[in-house]
Amino acid sequence: MQSISAAPPHEQSVLRYALERHALERPDAVYAAFEDEPDWTFRCTLDKVRSTANGLAALNVGRGDTVLLMLGNGGFALRVMFALHYLGAIAVPVNTAYLGNLLRHVVDNAGARLAVVEPELLERLEEAAGPALASIVVNGTDVQAQTAAQSASRAIYPASVLTAPAPTPLPDPILAPWDTQFIIYTSGTTGASKGVLASYRHSYTAVGPVGWPCVLQQDRQLLHLPIFHIGGAFIASAALCRGSSVGVTANFSTERFWGSIRRLQVTSVFLLGVMASFLLKQAPRPDDRSHLLRMVFIVPLGAIGSEFAARFGVEVHTLFNMTEISTPLICGPNPSKPHVCGRPRPGVQLRLVDENDIEVPPGATGELMIRTDQPWAMNHGYNRDDAATARAWRNGWFHTGDCFTIDADGDYLFKDRIKDCIRRRGENISSHEVEAEVLAFPAVREVAAIPAPSEFGEDEVMLVVATTEGQPLDSAALFAHLQARLPHFMLPRYLRVLPALPKTPTAKVQKHLLREQGVTFDTLDFHQLGLRAKRLAN
Repeated sequence: MQSISAAPPHEQSVLRYALERHALERPDAVYAAFEDEPDWTFRCTLDKVRSTANGLAALNVGRGDTVLLMLGNGGFALRVMFALHYLGAIAVPVNTAYLGNLLRHVVDNAGARLAVVEPELLERLEEAAGPALASIVVNGTDVQAQTAAQSASRAIYPASVLTAPAPTPLPDPILAPWDTQFIIYTSGTTGASKGVLASYRHSYTAVGPVGWPCVLQQDRQLLHLPIFHIGGAFIASAALCRGSSVGVTANFSTERFWGSIRRLQVTSVFLLGVMASFLLKQAPRPDDRSHLLRMVFIVPLGAIGSEFAARFGVEVHTLFNMTEISTPLICGPNPSKPHVCGRPRPGVQLRLVDENDIEVPPGATGELMIRTDQPWAMNHGYNRDDAATARAWRNGWFHTGDCFTIDADGDYLFKDRIKDCIRRRGENISSHEVEAEVLAFPAVREVAAIPAPSEFGEDEVMLVVATTEGQPLDSAALFAHLQARLPHFMLPRYLRVLPALPKTPTAKVQKHLLREQGVTFDTLDFHQLGLRAKRLAN
């Protein structure tokens, strides 16, 4: 039996060789089911990938080249991404919401000569790109749109150039699991986006049978997160490598979710906690259990796992992961503890440390550091950013920037991002713990707990919420709800209600924007209502 630290065979984790093997051994098995086009078998997938790789090769794309992708989910994005991997090139999927200086930073950092984009993003990319980006392929056939954007500095091509016959076999670049497969940029919510270098082994370990043992080869996973998120790119790649299948939809939609699950015959899905909360706060329906879905990851779990499992008849799991790592913590099925992240999977070493990388005492909160037994099973740095790589990997461990505690059972409990912690009257407050209790209030659909300036120094707790449709928010009732559940020093001073919280396309709340806006004219001060945090008598 292969040990957890042994290198997997090349044909297991390197996409080119895995695809060729499955197309030979299981040609008629379905790899991808779509809502808007016929299913792809493994043989069909290989044919599409080879054809697209031939078109890319004609544009001088080869091993080690970086290629920007600004594409929505769908068959075109998959075949371009996989064709890059077939050639040994590096896919750089870029957040489709990026623009201006943020997009300019990513384009410059990636150093790509070619980009493949959606037509509506062409002008935005043209404005941000420097002269190094020599060519752009646009996902469309509108020649007028292409010629209008044509410039003296670069060539603009329609997508048809990537659908070329392959009269001669493409060269085999002899790829290895430690070769770079992706550069995926962090969300950049607290600073410039960093390009995470991810190898084939990294992506396969993160969401393949090692990182996600509860997902089986016969499962069909929903591909609804965008390909610039590891929940899109990594899942698509790892599912193909292990001979599994995906159901592809354009994006997450609360209203369309269950219809997609049924039409695409999905059995496994990864949900961000806010997505699960949206689904749970929909009105119950008679067909809530009429589907093939057997298991759901909810990350972070919060306190809704048991309710979600009972209502929809699914097995709930949770885990901790981020772009740079490979699922070091996993839990399930149906954990009974709220906010749990799980226990270490085989093949990882974890430590909780203080700001000097000294292990904290049992029961104390510390930053999570990680190493893996298997080399290349996590990121191998940040692209063209040696300083950020050195900071993250200091003392030979990867620093996550997330704080945890370990309970008496050995379960890891997430406390907060280091930079999201609120300090009030000498107490450190976890925004995550405050938000979990606010979300338990029925009228609240989503929430961000942020620091606001205090006349006493340090911070006051401010809540920014969006309400559940059809349920008006009673601020006094919300305060009473929190007063019964939180210590006095964690109770909020301010409340602001918005139609929706600002988010990245991967559904991460952009707290930095809310912090910058601070206490606005429409913010409620609980003190003006006579509602204050009071210390309980001992």
